[in-house]
Amino acid sequence: MYRDLKQIYWWPSMKKDIAEFVAKCQNCQEIKYEHQRLGRLLQRMPIPEWKWEMIAMDFVVGLPKTLGKFDSIWLVVDRLTKSAHFISVKIDYNAEQLAKVYVKEIVRLHGVPLSIIINSGTQFTSKFWRKLHDELGTQLTFSTTFHPQTDEQSYRTIQVLEDMLRARVIDFGGNWDKFIPLCEGML
Repeated sequence: MYRDLKQIYWWPSMKKDIAEFVAKCQNCQEIKYEHQRLGRLLQRMPIPEWKWEMIAMDFVVGLPKTLGKFDSIWLVVDRLTKSAHFISVKIDYNAEQLAKVYVKEIVRLHGVPLSIIINSGTQFTSKFWRKLHDELGTQLTFSTTFHPQTDEQSYRTIQVLEDMLRARVIDFGGNWDKFIPLCEGML
């Protein structure tokens, strides 16, 4: 909270005041989740030269079903600008369904990226997905499962998204898919 507010406001003892407020805020304490940095050096990924030429993808799964029957969020992060798209999907989408969503939501807006860092999930290791990206000329890099060091940015974005959803999903009556566009604008 301090990092967000310090960009707009400042007053003496601001950090201490915010820490005291958060410690007393019931909602803040209920949704608070501690994030710790890794204790070792990270292997840096190459820095993109242009926006949306290198992206990272991952999923947030295990969410309660919405009225639209969505139960997962597909996270697509631009590695240069750190901007992200959060796409409501169903966990049982196959590679062809994800490819249609990918073209509609990402390629349509930003073009075809040069490289994608993705997890090793079955959605992305299928022959169809590999063939699609061979045809598009996109290099696929598979991250190591449960190893945030591969791409810390998408891992951190997932943490922030989960915190925002945890804080506000009650306000939206469990329909987190209606809140997703607001989350994109807040990051």
